[in-house]
Amino acid sequence: MMSPQHFLLFLPFLLAFSILPDSTCAAGTIIFTTLGRSRYNFDIFSLPIASSSSRRRSIAVDRHGEHRLTDGVSVNFNGYFPSLASSSFLSSLLPSSSSSVDSLLYISERNGSSTIYLDLFLASSSPSTRRDALELQTRLQFPLVPAPDDAAAESDPNVSMKDRPSLSGDLLVYVSTHQPNPSPRQSWAAVYSTHLPTGRTRRLTPSGIADFSPAVSPSGAWTAVASYGAAGWPGDVEELRTAIYVFRTEDGSGRTLVVDHGGWPCWADESTLYFHRRGSDGWWSIYRATISVGTTTVSLESVVRITPAGFHAFTPATSAGAPGIIAVATRRQTSNYRHIELIDMRSGTNAYVEVTRPVTPYSHNYNPFISPEGSQVGYHRCRGSGNGSPSLLLENIKSSYPEAFSLLRVDGSFPSFSPDGERIAYVKLPGLFVVNSDGSGGPREVFSGIAFPTAWDWKRKGTIYTSYGPDFAAEGTQVDIISITLPDEDDDDAGNAQPSIKKLTTVGANNAFPSPSPDGKWVVFRSGRSGHKNLYIMDAVEGESAGIHRLTEGPWSDTMCNWSPDGEWIAFASDRDNPGGGSFAIYMVHPNGTGLRRVVHSGSGGRTNHPWFSPDSKSLVFTSDYGAVSAEPISNPHHYQPYGEIFTVGIDGSDIRRLTHNSFEDGTPTWTPYFLEPADVAESLQGSAWCEFDDCHWLNIQAQLDEAARGTSC
Repeated sequence: MMSPQHFLLFLPFLLAFSILPDSTCAAGTIIFTTLGRSRYNFDIFSLPIASSSSRRRSIAVDRHGEHRLTDGVSVNFNGYFPSLASSSFLSSLLPSSSSSVDSLLYISERNGSSTIYLDLFLASSSPSTRRDALELQTRLQFPLVPAPDDAAAESDPNVSMKDRPSLSGDLLVYVSTHQPNPSPRQSWAAVYSTHLPTGRTRRLTPSGIADFSPAVSPSGAWTAVASYGAAGWPGDVEELRTAIYVFRTEDGSGRTLVVDHGGWPCWADESTLYFHRRGSDGWWSIYRATISVGTTTVSLESVVRITPAGFHAFTPATSAGAPGIIAVATRRQTSNYRHIELIDMRSGTNAYVEVTRPVTPYSHNYNPFISPEGSQVGYHRCRGSGNGSPSLLLENIKSSYPEAFSLLRVDGSFPSFSPDGERIAYVKLPGLFVVNSDGSGGPREVFSGIAFPTAWDWKRKGTIYTSYGPDFAAEGTQVDIISITLPDEDDDDAGNAQPSIKKLTTVGANNAFPSPSPDGKWVVFRSGRSGHKNLYIMDAVEGESAGIHRLTEGPWSDTMCNWSPDGEWIAFASDRDNPGGGSFAIYMVHPNGTGLRRVVHSGSGGRTNHPWFSPDSKSLVFTSDYGAVSAEPISNPHHYQPYGEIFTVGIDGSDIRRLTHNSFEDGTPTWTPYFLEPADVAESLQGSAWCEFDDCHWLNIQAQLDEAARGTSC
């Protein structure tokens, strides 16, 4: 059993990378981007709930009593207040001298992976209020990392996503993605339980099924989840059209579908479930399901909508200690931010009490939860730039295959390494930046326009190829390939010199994704000049004015091309299996147009994109929905695609390996032969970018439609 240790603030490693010789690790380093992730410095906060003296049976929130519960350094979210009295395991962790104890269970992303943590807050003397106990605290902190019984047969269980934990007695219930789903484009998210005193872990979700957002009933006997059941993920990117299933927490038996459309369940009592779903009128709302629970069966009696049209309400939370009270996140038409509110249903009028808007009106607040005795409401939000560590330009991500390569996230898109491994180019949309791979000197903007892919020339030092113009544009849009040559750093006047820019394409019909050949003679790129996006090859120095060769041809989109280091292959993404259908697979072809073959596809409707060759040309790294979604999108900030993980595959289509596990959008990977020491590099560009991320864009649509309808009726 783990022994308590006094909490020490976690400090990220703000260490410079050291580039090791090729012989140290032949497979090198993979870096990729995650949309907005570098700005998600989440912490968990709480506010006291109190009875109001002004009206009988009403509630109030002490808006001056907000307290940050997590460390102010890590990325912490999806909290849960466990009951100390109901868990012998938690009780065993408490020092005998403690006079007042509070506890918090939550997800924390640190050291490059996601883990469930338990914090205990111990007051050194008897406080007069619970708020005093939190302020006069000694923190004990424990990572509750499950170790499944079949870990030896699976991927490293520590390298996976963990989510939405709850504790029933000594049983920890949570989501993990450590076991692969046997079917492509199906989620790995499944519910597990771990008996904390022994570490015995059991999978509660049936094999081949994905479950999300588990909630345990007050007695601990039942667990409710959101799930597609055997049907699997159909490609949802906004609301997951899941159903609510209930099964026995002990072993997953008695699994029963109780509501055929719903997500994010929570229990008010053993016969009442609340959940959210988007109604036929377009508004996300909270619903109440009354169920009948027998000794071996569960059945639905009724479903009632609790929140009306006119605003969005989702991610409900309840507590046995606060009967008749529901905490929800809302998006009202009067605010561009999501906020936490309490719904008091005890009077029959469903009174709404604001929680976070008066405290932080211009911040998004997520996924509320209520303490067991009903005295606190918790939630998470971005903590801002006032405390904690700086954002990271490069972040070490724990890899399932550390012996093969280091894995890093970059605060930018479309990264690429210079041939000597000393510099990284990436884009910010707009702006193309170059930074030393050890983080020294800070990023330098070398092009201010809208550029999206980057690729360094293999032979001409300091030359970067990119596309200039709108991204995600139609075939005829003005987009051109340009080369940017940086000043020679050995030149005494390099500090004052400007990069030279040369336009390489003359027909500006969406020319993009340039990739140079390793001999430095040619550039492959995609172009829409024929009315379809196909691949072409042109001279690397003079561009298409020196001639152009068409590599692929057909009424489909061939794009995102990458030339192999050995010069033998060009990999690209294509929708040629279903032109215009939005489904992309990865193909390879020889530069002379022969040998075309498909390497990997995530299935009908799937997206497998952005291939990049390994240094030995025998594998590819790519981004894909091969692992589907890992959490309900509504519980996160906005992602254009709430799926996308980084994978590798052999060029023969074998040995597909998943490298990242999260509920965000990972993409645009690149691979260098140089091994960068797995450590974090702090971002030198500080300030306004903190917390500047969006809520789910599609939450605005219904409000705009209603506004338009009112205007028409007038």
